[in-house]
Amino acid sequence: MNSRDEKPEGGGFFTAISSNVKFWGNAVQKSVNGLLGYEGLEVINPEGGTEDAEAEAERGRWKKEDRDGYWKMMQKYIGADVTSMVTLPVIIFEPMTMLQKMAELMEYCHLLGLADETEDPYMRLAYASSWAISVYFAYQRTWKPFNPILGETYEMVNHGGITFIAEQVCHHPPMSAGHAENEHFVYDVTSKLKTKFLGNSVDVYPVGRTRVKLKKSGVVLDLVPPPTKVNNLIFGRTWVDSPGEMIMTNLTTGDKVVLYFQPCGWFGTGRYEVDGYVYDAAEDPKILMTGKWNESMHYQPCDSEGEPLPGTELKEIWRVAATPQNDKFQYTHFAHKINSFDTAPRHLLASDSRLRSDRFALEQGDLSKSGSEKTILEERQRSEKRQREAKGDHFAPRWFNVTGEIAPTPWGDLEVYEYNGKYSDHTAAFDNSDSIGEIDVKSIQFRPWQYPDL
Repeated sequence: MNSRDEKPEGGGFFTAISSNVKFWGNAVQKSVNGLLGYEGLEVINPEGGTEDAEAEAERGRWKKEDRDGYWKMMQKYIGADVTSMVTLPVIIFEPMTMLQKMAELMEYCHLLGLADETEDPYMRLAYASSWAISVYFAYQRTWKPFNPILGETYEMVNHGGITFIAEQVCHHPPMSAGHAENEHFVYDVTSKLKTKFLGNSVDVYPVGRTRVKLKKSGVVLDLVPPPTKVNNLIFGRTWVDSPGEMIMTNLTTGDKVVLYFQPCGWFGTGRYEVDGYVYDAAEDPKILMTGKWNESMHYQPCDSEGEPLPGTELKEIWRVAATPQNDKFQYTHFAHKINSFDTAPRHLLASDSRLRSDRFALEQGDLSKSGSEKTILEERQRSEKRQREAKGDHFAPRWFNVTGEIAPTPWGDLEVYEYNGKYSDHTAAFDNSDSIGEIDVKSIQFRPWQYPDL
């Protein structure tokens, strides 16, 4: 598909979209058999080139000896879920935790404000689904975030009037819960990732539940995102794709939007492209949507056949913001903002991700210290687990409660956590409307621990 800034010609264009998106092509895959003794590894070039497969396979962030050792260690995990069972080197990490990455979904939260304000039920879904798509530009980063320590938190204020709190509520399997709220919406998520390690790639399945309540209309939206594939983990240039289907359903009315994330095909065709429709409760299309998750999204009213209504035109609904040039970790400006204390409340919890010594050392470029600090934190977490088992104790999250509800997802059942309101009570005593300014991180010790004196 061509640029989304060009209007389509001919009535059959969107008919073709609705038909062809159901028959995705396969991404280019080049088997580099026998390369340096690594039989069967695949190196996938997103640009679709066919020459110099071995040279492509040797590219990446690894030194040869590190790569060889990592491959030898990871071979036994092929086909397994490696979400929390493997200790990974910090060379593949970014100075951010998974809790912080959850907060990146809030960058374009003004779209939820527009969804709340509109009286059009179908535009409501167009705005809200564009918000859900917007985070994929940030999610294409090829660095891995740190796994949160059990009881770790992340707080964010001073952005769009939002108060955001996330907490690591379970360690095995790793699960996080998040809550955000402003004058327009309430956002709640229980997040659990399931992975399948395939050697030079890993499939990531978002076994989670995301709900958004729009305050003006009172409607509740449910989001089911597509899976993600991280290619060329060891050999080649690492890159990310999210082929599949995103569904956002208005649980109040039955309306929904179905968007197809096209996989990368030959010579990069289809990469980034998203196409689909907003449907009413009777499953008749009302609005067509088209765009690229790394650029922009557009919409246009359509008839019952999915064709654009006469006299209408494609209009832009979202466009990615400008990004820093040549950023080491491919961060957006918002990602840097998340890592800074400008978005922290006046009284920051000692369990906040920003205070992690391993994360901070990596941010300062000290890989050796980051690795050693990461080892110390992980060993402390294991010690707490042994102490809990010896005492017969159970870990209880501070800001979220387990509901007992088991929610089905396309990739497995999910134990649902809900926000308990205690964080609002905690912050009520403080004026957290202003930035706290510069913080000496050395003055605040990272303390997510259940047994502080252990």
